[in-house]
Amino acid sequence: MLSRYSLFGLWPLLYRWKLWLLGAGLLALVVSAIVALLLPNEYASTAVFIPSNPQAIDPDRTLAEGGRLDPGGRGEDLDRVITIGQSQPVAEALIRRFDLYKHYRAGTPGNDEADNYVLFEFNSNLSIVHNERDAIELTFLDTDKHLAARIANTMVGLIDSINQQLTVDNRRKVLDLYRTRYQYLNESFRRTQQQMLKARRHYGIYGLEEESRYLAREVIRVEAALRQAEGSGASSATIAGLRRALRGLTETNSGNRFNLEGYAQGLDSVQMLETRLKDLSNRMANAYGEYEAADVALKSRISSLYVVQPAYPATKKARPIRWLIVLGGVAITLGLSVVLIAALEWYRAPRAVAQAA
Repeated sequence: MLSRYSLFGLWPLLYRWKLWLLGAGLLALVVSAIVALLLPNEYASTAVFIPSNPQAIDPDRTLAEGGRLDPGGRGEDLDRVITIGQSQPVAEALIRRFDLYKHYRAGTPGNDEADNYVLFEFNSNLSIVHNERDAIELTFLDTDKHLAARIANTMVGLIDSINQQLTVDNRRKVLDLYRTRYQYLNESFRRTQQQMLKARRHYGIYGLEEESRYLAREVIRVEAALRQAEGSGASSATIAGLRRALRGLTETNSGNRFNLEGYAQGLDSVQMLETRLKDLSNRMANAYGEYEAADVALKSRISSLYVVQPAYPATKKARPIRWLIVLGGVAITLGLSVVLIAALEWYRAPRAVAQAA
């Protein structure tokens, strides 16, 4: 019994049903050939790119530290870019941009069935994978080879834009901090300027190079003239005039704005204010430079992807493989026919034995 239904035991059975099998095979050949010929050609366009480390493409870091752009993406960078590419917002943006509802003949946007159908078609035509060379291959299939290339390239640009957007908000906060710091230093610089101007006016110190030398020379000259007048028996009016002139050069309450006592008192204050003003000027210049660099970095976009190969319109179809469809259709039909014939014979065998008995 076992030998009758073994693989070798099927040969007489198949020979007996050879006409039916031949008919089924020919029918499958014709039908699968017609189906294969009716299927439209689909073309694959592939873009190859490498994501960058966000720290390597950060303009603030690049401008401030003179960083070198590094095209080598880490595992998490590859996963992040693939996740962005497979996200629904990216698919919906491309569907709207290229009016794929009309292209796929899906119906009216906003209808649940139409939305699901278009999204399913789009995702089934999209492939975004991490290859063995640590690059990402983005492939899109479509019956229009030019549309497939445009969608693939646009999708790469959209992924790049979203990937950059992840750091834009933080860079805006950094820009606000630089602006606040510069404004604070600018206000401090102006207050210090006013304080130093008041100190110069109060003490009579205006920062002239010969100021201290002139004051010392005049004090020495007047004092020498006073001593000479006192020793030579000059008139009391002359001596009193010289003493008033000496007090005017040395004492603050004498009425002279420019005097030795006031100069000594104000020199430290003015020098301290000058040092602070110089420090504020340098810090303010640095802060403004950092603000300008951050502003330029925010306005200019450095690509977060290194495109190794943009997508080009394909020169030959990717699918369908028509001979494989025909071969598969015939093989499946013959296989199912053999199973059906074997089941039928197995079902008829007990009845034939019973009737013979």
